[in-house]
Amino acid sequence: MSNERLIYMALGGAGEIGMNAYVYGYGKPGEERLILVDLGVAFPDMDSTPGVDLIFADVSWLKERRDRLEAIFVTHAHEDHVGAVALCHADLRAPVYARPFTANLARRKMEERGQPQDAVREVAPWPETITAGPFTVSFAPISHSIPESNGLVIDSPAGRVVHSGDFKIDPEPIVGEPFDPDLWSAIAKPGVKALICDSTNVFSTHPGRSESELGPAITKLVAQAEGMVVATTFASNVARVKTLAEAGERAGRSVVLLGRAMRRMIEASIETGVLVDFPSVIGPEEAQDIPREHVMLIVTGSQGERRAASAQLARGKYRGMELKEGDLFLFSSKTIPGNEKGVIAIMNQLSEKGVDVVDDSSGLYHVSGHANRPDLERMHEIVAPQMVIPMHGEHRHLREHARLAEANGRAGVVAVNGMMLDLSGNAPKVVEYVETGRTYLDGSVQVGALDGVVRDRIRMALNGHVTVTVILDEEDEPLGEPWCDTMGLPETGSSKAELVEVMEEDLNQFLLRADPKTLRDDGKLEEALRRIARQTAQTEIGRKPEVTVVISRMR
Repeated sequence: MSNERLIYMALGGAGEIGMNAYVYGYGKPGEERLILVDLGVAFPDMDSTPGVDLIFADVSWLKERRDRLEAIFVTHAHEDHVGAVALCHADLRAPVYARPFTANLARRKMEERGQPQDAVREVAPWPETITAGPFTVSFAPISHSIPESNGLVIDSPAGRVVHSGDFKIDPEPIVGEPFDPDLWSAIAKPGVKALICDSTNVFSTHPGRSESELGPAITKLVAQAEGMVVATTFASNVARVKTLAEAGERAGRSVVLLGRAMRRMIEASIETGVLVDFPSVIGPEEAQDIPREHVMLIVTGSQGERRAASAQLARGKYRGMELKEGDLFLFSSKTIPGNEKGVIAIMNQLSEKGVDVVDDSSGLYHVSGHANRPDLERMHEIVAPQMVIPMHGEHRHLREHARLAEANGRAGVVAVNGMMLDLSGNAPKVVEYVETGRTYLDGSVQVGALDGVVRDRIRMALNGHVTVTVILDEEDEPLGEPWCDTMGLPETGSSKAELVEVMEEDLNQFLLRADPKTLRDDGKLEEALRRIARQTAQTEIGRKPEVTVVISRMR
């Protein structure tokens, strides 16, 4: 009996939405040759990750084993699947395989980060295969909300595994390949050991709707509008952007694309041939010379992003364009949980301008890119795996998806980030737990979640900051009084005196009575000054700020 095994483990994306990173391995325990499926990002928020630009999985475990990492396979071009490829390439140095559209965007990211573009290799779809160590991998076209999405067919000596990627069952996606049940039946024919499957919409009990159903309702809405029309959607949903642009064209409007991501996606789609017959567009400069009732803007920022075109239009002008009373703003998108506050703020700002806001509460102007519960069941039936491993979802999604699989007689398991499964037998078996975490892109540097940078930033945001400066002479005696600089704190406290003055007086009183041993020891002195500054602030304003102590000695 072979002592080699087939393993699966998520470093990100299992128990959360975003920063997908899934490891497969085959070989003797501890010696497995590895492949990575997807390497994406999640996006920060001001409450938990202030100032952070992007969040992605900690790949330290893989970096330590990069001599065993054969390749990275990217299922599609959404940021939560491809966004960290360039950020991690210097650490992993593995070839990246993707279909042409995804490869186009991945190479742009590599160029932006100073990484080699030739590390990204284009591949053809099923039945073409790529050999990566003990694995043979094929990209199987599947419908989703971005062109050229794929599931992966992963063969190893232990059997066939299907990694669904993000998907929906859509026979008419407008742009991109439709769901082909015959193709997936052919993939399933030799037998599938495990289906690692998208869980996002497991709680949606109605069958999913096709992208092609939206055209008539959007066309009618745009045709009836009297002022300028603005529509926002996910820039990556090229099919939706095309539907919106065609609605504008049919209404006799000139179409303008606003936002870097929107233009980049359309350019990449046209360059790679996945998008044809897209309506002609004009620039914002030209649009300013056209009556506003003959203009339609398609803009970025459907999730309330502060710097995106939607937010800037809501606050004032963007690229010379300005919204006025009687204009129409359509959110052709679903608000991702956690983004509601930003989206609602934009809607209210638009309302204050007299703009009519239309969202997706009617269900007429948006369809999801993920399979609903009945479609997940259909995928299970077509692929007919021995076991189902839910991924791409919060814990409640994974748990419900595992229950769904078990209710239909298939083995299922909830495998969160860091849980390594052995898939070699007839049921998944937990064999190891690996420590996983997050990495933050903070400006131009990467910091670990446990490095304390973001934690300290949150503390300063909540409690303010004080800098205490003390000068000591050659005899280790205070030279003058200490002084304080504050940030993010009120000027006066409960005593009605200036907070800085009260703090400086308390610190000075301590220095005057401090023993020589304390004054000679920078560590003890710093600790004491910090404690007194915080105690004074607590008494005066009810907060204990972060304190930085600067001690200068005249030698």
